[in-house]
Amino acid sequence: MENNENKSDFLFEKVNYKILLIGIAVIALGFILMSGGGSDDPKVFSDAIFDFRRIRLAPTVVLIGFGITIYAILKNPKK
Repeated sequence: MENNENKSDFLFEKVNYKILLIGIAVIALGFILMSGGGSDDPKVFSDAIFDFRRIRLAPTVVLIGFGITIYAILKNPKK
């Protein structure tokens, strides 16, 4: 009989998964930063939706998070 070891090979290494989780957390943080700023009364306009946090900071954080996840996918830990 052959000695077949059923090793479960993961697609990535442990380091890749850690970086991927960091990237997903950064993306979630960016979407949290985008939330809020609305008005309870639909007849009243609120300028809070156009502040720096929602227009510049949050999309930048989301793009950085996507960059981190792409890096985690493309990183080759064997080198």
